[in-house]
Amino acid sequence: MRYHWCVLTRVALLVTLAGVAFAQDQSAAEVFSQYCLTCHNAKLKTAGLVINPDDASNAAANPEQWERVIKKLRTNAMPPAGRPRPDAATYDYVATYLENQLDNAAEAHPNPGKLPLLHRLSRTEYENSIRDLLAVDALPKEMDYSLLLPPDNSSSGFDNIADLLFVSPTIMERYLDAAHKIARLAVGDPDTPVMVNTYRLSPEQPQDARVDLLPFGTRGGLGVRTDFPLDGEYSVKIDLAGVGRDPQQIEISVDGERLKLIPVGGAPGGRGRGSNEDKPVETRIPVKAGPRLLGVSFIERTEARDEAILRPRTRGRGSQPSMINVTVSGPYNASGPGDTPSRRRIFVCRPARASDELACALRILTTLEKRAYRRPVTNEDLDYLMPFYKAGRSAGSFDTGIERALERLLVSPQFLFRIERDPTGIAPGTPYRVSNLELASRLSFFLWSSIPDDELINLAKNGLLDDPNILEQQVKRMLADPRSETLVTNFAAQWLFLRDVEQKQPDLLLFPDFDDGLRQDLERETELFISSILHENRSVTELLSADYTFLNDRLAKHYGVPNIEGSYFRRYTFPKGSVRGGLLGQGSILTLTSYSTRTSPVLRGKWVLENLLDSAPPPPPPNIPALKTEGKQPGETLSMREAMTQHRASPACAGCHARMDPIGFAMENFDAVGRWRDKDGNSPIDASGSFPDGTKFNGIPGLKQVLLSHPEQFINTVASKLLMYAIGRNLQYYDQPAVRTIVRNAEPHNYTFTSLIVGVVESAPFQMRESQAAPRTSAAAGH
Repeated sequence: MRYHWCVLTRVALLVTLAGVAFAQDQSAAEVFSQYCLTCHNAKLKTAGLVINPDDASNAAANPEQWERVIKKLRTNAMPPAGRPRPDAATYDYVATYLENQLDNAAEAHPNPGKLPLLHRLSRTEYENSIRDLLAVDALPKEMDYSLLLPPDNSSSGFDNIADLLFVSPTIMERYLDAAHKIARLAVGDPDTPVMVNTYRLSPEQPQDARVDLLPFGTRGGLGVRTDFPLDGEYSVKIDLAGVGRDPQQIEISVDGERLKLIPVGGAPGGRGRGSNEDKPVETRIPVKAGPRLLGVSFIERTEARDEAILRPRTRGRGSQPSMINVTVSGPYNASGPGDTPSRRRIFVCRPARASDELACALRILTTLEKRAYRRPVTNEDLDYLMPFYKAGRSAGSFDTGIERALERLLVSPQFLFRIERDPTGIAPGTPYRVSNLELASRLSFFLWSSIPDDELINLAKNGLLDDPNILEQQVKRMLADPRSETLVTNFAAQWLFLRDVEQKQPDLLLFPDFDDGLRQDLERETELFISSILHENRSVTELLSADYTFLNDRLAKHYGVPNIEGSYFRRYTFPKGSVRGGLLGQGSILTLTSYSTRTSPVLRGKWVLENLLDSAPPPPPPNIPALKTEGKQPGETLSMREAMTQHRASPACAGCHARMDPIGFAMENFDAVGRWRDKDGNSPIDASGSFPDGTKFNGIPGLKQVLLSHPEQFINTVASKLLMYAIGRNLQYYDQPAVRTIVRNAEPHNYTFTSLIVGVVESAPFQMRESQAAPRTSAAAGH
């Protein structure tokens, strides 16, 4: 068995015993009769749901309905507030009674759900696959993936959902153009045209501090990793602002080595304005081909540093000279492709003579196809690419032939799509286990958002991924690999909507200290925090309960944390009783759940319900009026709580707001950019709240305590999001038994990230698929 249904027998026994004791007082059918039939009867059909209490003993006959009921029971969402409710033990018993039936049925007849046979790589997966296939890690700005390829559609927050990753003629043209440019860059085509890459510095970016990655003793400017296509000269043009009579120096460095020091500003004798004030500065530098760290920055002056200390921090470029744009163009006077990581990855052999070229080309293309297609290579695969190699070789050099073949490989469906083929002769709608090679691809795109490496392909080719121990070993090996960081930057960033922080523009008048640098620091804090829980194999409950985070000096000042100096991030443990710690106290989350001028209890409450408790409220009805903060008296301003009380007076709004608002008000001591405050305007903040079931709490500490007193709902949410991301489709009612099994199997391991990930990999939806009703298309088998 490649998927485990462990502990189901134990759970079934416990539930049976609990049921015997419970039946002495009240059966599940009697609970539904007492608390649910008032609304969910054949006459009213409230919310489209009719409950027949006698059917509770055969929940597997209608799993979709009973999964819906289970969710309401587990969240204590029903009966609605004000109606008679059972006690906590009754909620738990009835939900477990239903879950046990559905889980046993799923074990006997697993339903892995439907997936298309063709699953196009998302833009992120394409970028990572190019990195791992060709060792091309940082495209020039002119070739940025956001320019080469269109953004992907998303569903439930994720952009790797197979059903939405369609291919239109326009998208295919973009892939053709991308393949041409990437192949030329990777091979080092000597005919590469001059590229012009302009890096525009954000007006919000402070330029009185050192830029990360650049040497100490510098300030402002930019540090950017980019691939230079050829050995040669490259022009660097710098647009300046604020250059005056004080002389300044600009340093241009590559990989930390200073190549040029350019004086700007000043005049003879240091009096008057410099003749080159605000005029662009341009120079040429020699650069070796390959990925390089280009630095363009000012040399920090003691006077400038003192000025920054004595004078309040100015937003954006402030009073010091600053850079507006940096334009890099080239290559000029190119001398060759150089010795780059991509050429070393591609050219696994070099022909010594003309007679060796064909054999070497076959070896190169075999290696590339095996990695790109995620499987062993056939003669048919090679026969498909060799004409492109031969045409390129006839038109130019051996390298040109490889470039043409590579260009064609990068637009092959075998590369652009994850293709899974139904076994021959299988009846439509039949569940079956995917092949080892298909499982290897599922695993690598789950953990790395990229292609499998040679070790994983070789294990799959030899059928060894059938062994659960080997499979688990591979999961742990892959999580230890730096490529697993994509679980933070891709999975977690989409799950928690961290990418939306970039779009937030807090009001400049209300929040003058908020700039692009702080925005990046807020994102980085959350990334480092989640990464620590993942790679230190901590319990996912620490996403809520952790007493530590990662801070630099700028972020520490924003949070009011003393005695932290330096722009680098370091782990910081909050004092006991601090309101910080965990996701709910981080500025990234608090900023993305606010408006530009104020906080929003609704946005914050909705974010918690949707992303942490998997209990999103329904969409609001149309024509909802805007929130009014004006009081009855002239000049009177209502507090947020007063305004929301007035807003939800409508019965149509009250139901959803009763769940969202208490959560949002618990976070109200944090302003719209995540700073602590005691008052909203002149009104003291009331951060107390209560849930519809009567549970009361006060502030962030109280909210955390409530969430962590019954962590199962949060853990279920993490497991659900991981499974959705892993299989590339929205979860359905028939996936819930798999989610519950993942959570149960992780319980002995304290719900660590690794245990949940292993559970996902061992689950039926991850290891199985359902055969398609339609016959296999020619595209699925073609190139």
